[in-house]
Amino acid sequence: MKEVIFINSVIIVAGGSGSRMDMNINKQFIKLNGKEIILHTIDKFYNNKNIDEIVVVIKKEEENYFNEIIKKYNYKNIKIAYGGNERQDSVFNGIKCLNKNTEIVLVHDGARPFVDDFIINNSIKEAKKSGALVVGVKVKDTVKIVKNNEIEKTLKRDELISVQTPQTFKYEILKEAYLKAYEDNFYGTDDSSLVERIGVCVKVIDGSYDNIKITTKEDLLFSQEIIKNINS
Repeated sequence: MKEVIFINSVIIVAGGSGSRMDMNINKQFIKLNGKEIILHTIDKFYNNKNIDEIVVVIKKEEENYFNEIIKKYNYKNIKIAYGGNERQDSVFNGIKCLNKNTEIVLVHDGARPFVDDFIINNSIKEAKKSGALVVGVKVKDTVKIVKNNEIEKTLKRDELISVQTPQTFKYEILKEAYLKAYEDNFYGTDDSSLVERIGVCVKVIDGSYDNIKITTKEDLLFSQEIIKNINS
Protein backbone atom coordinates (compact mmCIF):
# COMPACT_ATOMS: atom_id res chain seq x y z
CA MET A 1 0.00 0.00 0.00
CA LYS A 2 1.39 3.38 -1.03
CA GLU A 3 2.24 5.70 1.87
CA VAL A 4 0.25 8.94 1.97
CA ILE A 5 2.47 12.01 2.11
CA PHE A 6 0.74 14.92 3.82
CA ILE A 7 1.58 18.44 2.74
CA ASN A 8 1.47 22.06 3.91
CA SER A 9 -0.50 24.45 1.71
CA VAL A 10 -0.99 28.20 1.68
CA ILE A 11 -3.94 30.17 0.37
CA ILE A 12 -2.89 33.71 -0.55
CA VAL A 13 -5.91 35.99 -0.80
CA ALA A 14 -5.37 38.64 -3.47
CA GLY A 15 -8.84 39.45 -4.74
CA GLY A 16 -9.44 42.76 -2.99
CA SER A 17 -9.87 46.07 -4.76
CA GLY A 18 -7.65 48.25 -2.59
CA SER A 19 -10.09 51.19 -2.76
CA ARG A 20 -8.33 52.99 0.10
CA MET A 21 -5.26 53.37 -2.12
CA ASP A 22 -7.26 55.66 -4.42
CA MET A 23 -5.37 54.27 -7.41
CA ASN A 24 -6.61 52.76 -10.66
CA ILE A 25 -4.99 49.43 -9.97
CA ASN A 26 -5.50 46.52 -7.60
CA LYS A 27 -3.15 47.15 -4.67
CA GLN A 28 -1.72 43.63 -5.13
CA PHE A 29 -0.20 44.77 -8.44
CA ILE A 30 1.32 48.02 -7.22
CA LYS A 31 5.08 47.78 -7.56
CA LEU A 32 7.23 47.85 -4.49
CA ASN A 33 10.94 48.17 -5.12
CA GLY A 34 10.30 47.37 -8.80
CA LYS A 35 8.19 44.23 -8.20
CA GLU A 36 4.48 43.71 -7.68
CA ILE A 37 3.40 43.41 -4.04
CA ILE A 38 1.71 40.06 -4.64
CA LEU A 39 4.97 38.65 -6.02
CA HIS A 40 6.88 39.73 -2.92
CA THR A 41 4.29 37.82 -0.91
CA ILE A 42 4.38 34.73 -3.11
CA ASP A 43 8.19 34.72 -2.88
CA LYS A 44 8.09 34.26 0.88
CA PHE A 45 6.13 31.02 0.56
CA TYR A 46 7.59 29.86 -2.75
CA ASN A 47 11.08 29.88 -1.24
CA ASN A 48 10.10 28.32 2.07
CA LYS A 49 11.12 24.67 2.33
CA ASN A 50 8.06 23.79 4.43
CA ILE A 51 5.47 24.99 1.90
CA ASP A 52 4.42 22.37 -0.64
CA GLU A 53 1.49 24.05 -2.40
CA ILE A 54 0.45 27.63 -3.17
CA VAL A 55 -3.08 28.70 -4.12
CA VAL A 56 -3.54 32.35 -5.03
CA VAL A 57 -7.08 33.74 -5.00
CA ILE A 58 -7.55 36.50 -7.57
CA LYS A 59 -10.29 38.31 -9.41
CA LYS A 60 -11.33 36.35 -12.48
CA GLU A 61 -10.94 39.40 -14.69
CA GLU A 62 -7.31 39.78 -13.55
CA GLU A 63 -6.29 36.21 -14.38
CA ASN A 64 -4.56 37.03 -17.67
CA TYR A 65 -2.48 39.79 -16.11
CA PHE A 66 -1.63 37.61 -13.13
CA ASN A 67 -0.52 34.77 -15.41
CA GLU A 68 1.69 37.21 -17.34
CA ILE A 69 3.60 38.33 -14.28
CA ILE A 70 3.85 34.76 -12.95
CA LYS A 71 5.36 33.69 -16.26
CA LYS A 72 7.69 36.70 -16.28
CA TYR A 73 9.27 35.61 -13.02
CA ASN A 74 9.20 31.91 -13.92
CA TYR A 75 7.08 30.66 -11.03
CA LYS A 76 5.96 27.07 -11.37
CA ASN A 77 2.90 25.18 -10.08
CA ILE A 78 0.99 28.17 -8.72
CA LYS A 79 -2.70 27.29 -8.48
CA ILE A 80 -5.39 29.90 -9.09
CA ALA A 81 -8.80 30.23 -7.46
CA TYR A 82 -11.31 33.00 -8.11
CA GLY A 83 -12.38 35.53 -5.53
CA GLY A 84 -15.95 35.66 -4.20
CA ASN A 85 -18.23 38.42 -2.98
CA GLU A 86 -16.60 38.48 0.46
CA ARG A 87 -13.15 37.51 1.71
CA GLN A 88 -14.70 34.46 3.35
CA ASP A 89 -16.03 33.30 -0.02
CA SER A 90 -12.61 33.83 -1.57
CA VAL A 91 -10.85 31.71 1.06
CA PHE A 92 -13.45 28.97 0.68
CA ASN A 93 -12.81 28.90 -3.07
CA GLY A 94 -9.14 28.48 -2.24
CA ILE A 95 -9.89 25.65 0.18
CA LYS A 96 -11.75 23.81 -2.57
CA CYS A 97 -8.60 23.90 -4.73
CA LEU A 98 -6.29 22.35 -2.14
CA ASN A 99 -4.54 19.05 -2.66
CA LYS A 100 -6.48 16.19 -1.06
CA ASN A 101 -3.42 15.30 1.04
CA THR A 102 -3.20 18.73 2.67
CA GLU A 103 -2.65 18.52 6.41
CA ILE A 104 -1.88 22.14 7.33
CA VAL A 105 -3.42 25.22 5.69
CA LEU A 106 -2.02 28.73 6.04
CA VAL A 107 -4.28 31.60 4.99
CA HIS A 108 -2.40 34.80 4.18
CA ASP A 109 -3.14 38.27 2.86
CA GLY A 110 -1.68 38.96 -0.56
CA ALA A 111 -0.90 42.53 0.49
CA ARG A 112 1.18 41.41 3.48
CA PRO A 113 4.59 40.89 1.83
CA PHE A 114 6.89 41.07 4.85
CA VAL A 115 6.02 37.76 6.49
CA ASP A 116 9.21 35.84 7.18
CA ASP A 117 10.38 32.24 7.45
CA PHE A 118 10.37 32.38 11.24
CA ILE A 119 6.65 33.19 11.33
CA ILE A 120 5.78 30.68 8.59
CA ASN A 121 7.76 27.83 10.13
CA ASN A 122 6.51 28.51 13.65
CA SER A 123 2.92 28.67 12.41
CA ILE A 124 3.19 25.26 10.78
CA LYS A 125 4.97 23.72 13.76
CA GLU A 126 2.46 24.99 16.31
CA ALA A 127 -0.62 24.27 14.17
CA LYS A 128 0.43 20.64 13.96
CA LYS A 129 0.29 20.56 17.76
CA SER A 130 -2.76 22.70 18.52
CA GLY A 131 -4.79 22.51 15.31
CA ALA A 132 -5.42 26.24 15.04
CA LEU A 133 -3.44 29.42 15.59
CA VAL A 134 -2.98 33.02 14.59
CA VAL A 135 -0.03 35.38 14.72
CA GLY A 136 -0.36 38.76 16.31
CA VAL A 137 1.39 41.67 17.97
CA LYS A 138 0.60 43.54 21.17
CA VAL A 139 -1.53 46.63 20.75
CA LYS A 140 0.53 49.78 21.33
CA ASP A 141 -2.31 52.26 21.78
CA THR A 142 -5.05 52.37 24.37
CA VAL A 143 -8.27 50.94 22.90
CA LYS A 144 -11.71 52.17 23.93
CA ILE A 145 -15.26 51.09 23.11
CA VAL A 146 -17.20 54.10 21.84
CA LYS A 147 -20.92 54.55 21.15
CA ASN A 148 -22.53 57.81 20.03
CA ASN A 149 -19.16 59.54 20.36
CA GLU A 150 -18.95 58.65 24.05
CA ILE A 151 -16.50 56.26 25.68
CA GLU A 152 -18.26 53.26 27.19
CA LYS A 153 -15.24 51.28 28.28
CA THR A 154 -11.46 51.32 28.24
CA LEU A 155 -10.04 47.91 27.41
CA LYS A 156 -6.98 46.41 29.09
CA ARG A 157 -4.18 46.89 26.59
CA ASP A 158 -2.15 43.96 27.92
CA GLU A 159 -5.03 41.63 27.02
CA LEU A 160 -5.29 42.81 23.40
CA ILE A 161 -3.42 41.84 20.25
CA SER A 162 -3.59 43.00 16.66
CA VAL A 163 -4.10 39.83 14.61
CA GLN A 164 -2.10 39.33 11.43
CA THR A 165 -1.76 36.56 8.89
CA PRO A 166 -0.93 33.82 8.25
CA GLN A 167 -3.67 32.16 10.22
CA THR A 168 -2.90 28.46 10.27
CA PHE A 169 -5.07 25.39 10.78
CA LYS A 170 -5.31 21.68 10.32
CA TYR A 171 -7.20 21.22 7.08
CA GLU A 172 -10.10 19.26 8.57
CA ILE A 173 -10.69 21.89 11.24
CA LEU A 174 -10.72 24.77 8.77
CA LYS A 175 -12.98 22.92 6.36
CA GLU A 176 -15.45 22.03 9.12
CA ALA A 177 -15.50 25.64 10.32
CA TYR A 178 -16.27 26.95 6.86
CA LEU A 179 -19.00 24.41 6.17
CA LYS A 180 -20.62 25.21 9.51
CA ALA A 181 -20.44 28.95 8.82
CA TYR A 182 -22.24 28.55 5.50
CA GLU A 183 -24.78 26.22 7.06
CA ASP A 184 -25.57 28.94 9.60
CA ASN A 185 -25.31 31.78 7.08
CA PHE A 186 -22.55 33.27 9.24
CA TYR A 187 -19.84 35.59 7.97
CA GLY A 188 -16.87 36.28 10.21
CA THR A 189 -14.19 38.94 10.13
CA ASP A 190 -11.38 36.41 9.76
CA ASP A 191 -10.74 32.67 9.51
CA SER A 192 -10.09 32.16 13.20
CA SER A 193 -13.52 33.58 14.08
CA LEU A 194 -15.08 30.71 12.12
CA VAL A 195 -12.91 28.17 13.88
CA GLU A 196 -13.63 29.68 17.31
CA ARG A 197 -17.38 29.27 16.85
CA ILE A 198 -17.09 25.48 16.35
CA GLY A 199 -15.46 25.24 19.76
CA VAL A 200 -11.81 24.91 18.75
CA CYS A 201 -9.27 26.76 20.89
CA VAL A 202 -7.14 29.05 18.75
CA LYS A 203 -3.59 29.62 19.95
CA VAL A 204 -1.61 32.83 19.45
CA ILE A 205 2.07 33.18 18.60
CA ASP A 206 4.16 36.31 18.08
CA GLY A 207 3.96 38.04 14.75
CA SER A 208 6.05 41.05 13.75
CA TYR A 209 5.42 44.78 13.58
CA ASP A 210 7.03 44.64 10.13
CA ASN A 211 4.41 42.13 8.95
CA ILE A 212 2.09 44.93 7.85
CA LYS A 213 -0.83 44.76 5.46
CA ILE A 214 -0.38 47.37 2.75
CA THR A 215 -3.70 49.19 2.63
CA THR A 216 -2.97 52.91 2.25
CA LYS A 217 -0.43 55.12 0.52
CA GLU A 218 1.16 55.71 3.91
CA ASP A 219 1.73 51.95 4.17
CA LEU A 220 3.66 52.08 0.90
CA LEU A 221 6.00 54.68 2.37
CA PHE A 222 6.48 52.59 5.50
CA SER A 223 7.13 49.55 3.29
CA GLN A 224 10.05 51.31 1.67
CA GLU A 225 11.58 51.83 5.10
CA ILE A 226 11.10 48.15 5.97
CA ILE A 227 12.85 47.14 2.75
CA LYS A 228 15.75 49.47 3.56
CA ASN A 229 16.10 47.90 7.00
CA ILE A 230 15.93 44.37 5.57
CA ASN A 231 18.62 45.15 3.00
CA SER A 232 20.88 47.10 5.35
